[in-house]
Amino acid sequence: MGLIAWFILLSTALLAWAALCRWLLDNPRRDFETGIVFRFSSVYARVVHLLRAHGRENIPAERRAGPIIVVANHTAGIDPILIQSVCPFEIRWMMASDMRLPALDWFWNWAGVIIVDRFGRDRTAARQAIRHLKRGGVLGIFPEGGIERPPRQILPFLAGVGLLIRRTGAPVLPVIITGTPQVDPAWASLWRPSRSRLRFMPVIHYKQTSLSPEQIAGDLRQRYLHWTGWPPNDEPSPEVSPAAVVR
Repeated sequence: MGLIAWFILLSTALLAWAALCRWLLDNPRRDFETGIVFRFSSVYARVVHLLRAHGRENIPAERRAGPIIVVANHTAGIDPILIQSVCPFEIRWMMASDMRLPALDWFWNWAGVIIVDRFGRDRTAARQAIRHLKRGGVLGIFPEGGIERPPRQILPFLAGVGLLIRRTGAPVLPVIITGTPQVDPAWASLWRPSRSRLRFMPVIHYKQTSLSPEQIAGDLRQRYLHWTGWPPNDEPSPEVSPAAVVR
């Protein structure tokens, strides 16, 4: 192989490496580790769960989109990964303490997951969530407080989501999730294929309203009932979700 051929080969390799680095660094934290996680989750969601997302025009395009609260109905343990895979900004999720797998503590810490006491006795999680929002962060919440069983129904929304909205004035980005694996335990959905769908609704602003936290939670639930056409299930879920909201 001649000198020119080697030069062309090396130049091509360097350009490819530069493009790969730029692609990986295009993430909210601007580091390789986060880039690998972001890109992998996107490919994983499309390949394993055949994910399709509708209403993308309602997703803020900024890397730092906060303060904003992402709210979704809860169908499976895979829900946070699916939502994050299509959002350009980093979402900090809330998770019930009894759903935390100790073997994954390193990941929860890396992801900044806010651990919630399922009985609502510890206000630390609420303070962390409020601080995160007031610093311009994005918070992810499943206000039903548990996974929908059977699916395609809307459980009661915990007033905690209304409390966070009321205290921070953060806008709300609602997401409707369908088609995820209906398996137990909730984390088994990670390795079960599916045809999952996300529908992002227009951002809602409650800052200028006089609604109480309970009324905000109730209003959000009524919107989900209207959007989905699903029946309400007024019995609170006996289980706590992998990303339960504070009470």
